[in-house]
Amino acid sequence: MRQLVQERTYSLTLTIVLIGLGAALVFPQTFPTFGNWSQLLLNLSIDTIVAVGMMLLLIAGVFDLSVGSVVAFSGGIAAYTMMVYGIPVPVAVVLTLIGAGLIGAVNGYLIAYQGINPMIQTLAMMGIVRGGALLISGSGIQNLPYWFNALSQSRLLGIQMPVWYMLLIVGTFAFLMNKTVFFRRYYYIGGNEQAADLSGIRVKRMKLWGFVLTSVLAGVAGMLLASRLGTALPTAGRGLELRVITAVILGGASLSGGHGKIIGALLGAMFMGLVSNVMVLTRVSGYWQDIILGLILIAAVWSDKALQKRGALA
Repeated sequence: MRQLVQERTYSLTLTIVLIGLGAALVFPQTFPTFGNWSQLLLNLSIDTIVAVGMMLLLIAGVFDLSVGSVVAFSGGIAAYTMMVYGIPVPVAVVLTLIGAGLIGAVNGYLIAYQGINPMIQTLAMMGIVRGGALLISGSGIQNLPYWFNALSQSRLLGIQMPVWYMLLIVGTFAFLMNKTVFFRRYYYIGGNEQAADLSGIRVKRMKLWGFVLTSVLAGVAGMLLASRLGTALPTAGRGLELRVITAVILGGASLSGGHGKIIGALLGAMFMGLVSNVMVLTRVSGYWQDIILGLILIAAVWSDKALQKRGALA
């Protein structure tokens, strides 16, 4: 029982259930409704898709601060190619994913092969890509093609498509991380990078692919956000990197690497979305919401450090 409670995914699931039950009792008319939950899941879908990639990187012991900028840049690239050059939607989507992947490849190459600190590299890339998004999108590109907007605005069983895409991506990567040798190597790299290298794992190449996959997922999230809004905004994804890192650490990842599950990324994002939803229902000021989310990040990092110390003493 004690081990069950210590497992982050189980304890986080229990916390989500308790918060949900408490909110349902306090707000019986607004919280436990299909409309509220549909909107809650829609709001957290973008963060969760990016969080899946961030979980992969943190398992390997690295992280990417440029994902929020990639979200804005990807929406801008897709909108620009469609509206300025008249490129068909499927081609624009492929070009955008290639562009996002190239950003991840640059990050991965400079970090894995040139030894640049991940925080410095991805912080610099965050500024570069955000500037690129501003150059492309200006004050925003509106009136996007119908079929592009349909990617996010269409519904299945009354629920908007980004929620279904989120579940598909979480399920796919959870399977890959559990069942395939390629993805399980990230646990060995995060656990002991030198030992993984000596055992024949191509650590640098694996890290590079980790950054590419994370950036591509951020590109998917950026296009879904733009199609959902019907507009590509250069300010999209601001602060997303901190929300995603908080969600992933809450979901069981460790800053030291080697730990975490993809389902934890979903649970962490759901916890963050649930807290935001409750704060909106209680009409907490937006300024206080940022303060509270920052405090949650500090608490999550402190909890991670405490668990590491306990593990070292055990």
